[in-house]
Amino acid sequence: MKIISELIEAHIFRKTKNGIEFLLLKRSEEEIYPGLWQMVSGKIHEGEKAFETALRELKEETGLIPKKFWTAPNINSFYYQEGDYISMLPVFAALVDKDSKVVISDEHTEFKWVNPSRAKKMLAWQGQRNSVEIINEYFTKEIRFLNFVEIDIKNCKPIM
Repeated sequence: MKIISELIEAHIFRKTKNGIEFLLLKRSEEEIYPGLWQMVSGKIHEGEKAFETALRELKEETGLIPKKFWTAPNINSFYYQEGDYISMLPVFAALVDKDSKVVISDEHTEFKWVNPSRAKKMLAWQGQRNSVEIINEYFTKEIRFLNFVEIDIKNCKPIM
């Protein structure tokens, strides 16, 4: 069995007067895992860095460009039986304006803005729910030991 890392997970959120809300997308019937609610995900192209993939997929799947963008201190993983491998996914967090217009791709049939509690109920995998919890804690409770690294979107490099 091998371990691969060719996918990303990106959680889009917005700040509201009641806290933060996550954008969830419902997968199209033509996609793998049809009807499943998820965050943005996608495959890393040859020569692309994982954070570049996340920014590209955000734009392709939602039409959104984040105001701020971070690498989250979490790696999601899953076992894929058909290929007999473990996939490791870097996790990203993207803040957008609260009135941003979402334009979903053909990969999805609908979207919803939901609070963290609802997001955790709608997401299928524990790793995704963990990511929501980590992002929510960091941006609402200001727990700084989690070490989110902000990415300068214009220059595509970490802000230290």
